[in-house]
Amino acid sequence: MNRVLLQLVAVGFCFAVVQALQCYECKFGVGNLCATSKVTCATGEQCFSGVGEAAGFVSIKMKGCLELAKCNKTEDTVLPGNTTVYKMYKTCCNSDLCNAAPGTSGLSTALATIAALFVANTLL
Repeated sequence: MNRVLLQLVAVGFCFAVVQALQCYECKFGVGNLCATSKVTCATGEQCFSGVGEAAGFVSIKMKGCLELAKCNKTEDTVLPGNTTVYKMYKTCCNSDLCNAAPGTSGLSTALATIAALFVANTLL
């Protein structure tokens, strides 16, 4: 009987490990350029897609895993001195890869990096 219980616990543990939520992750994207990869969320996190605007006209995007308490809220990114750089609204979802499309090509990644550096230079 103990052996059967131990086997059931082991099988249950395997299913728990397999059921971790997978999301697309993009640490920082500008316009439609957002280089993504796949990431596994920790317990208590969901996939999110964030959309914001910097300097009144530059579209900023992020994707990844986010604590449930921070979902579906607007968050300010602030520099020292209380200067708001941008506001971002983060929308969550809770199924595998639910936070939008796959990544971009290497050329798009390079363009996104250049655009991000330009925006950072402009804002600072």
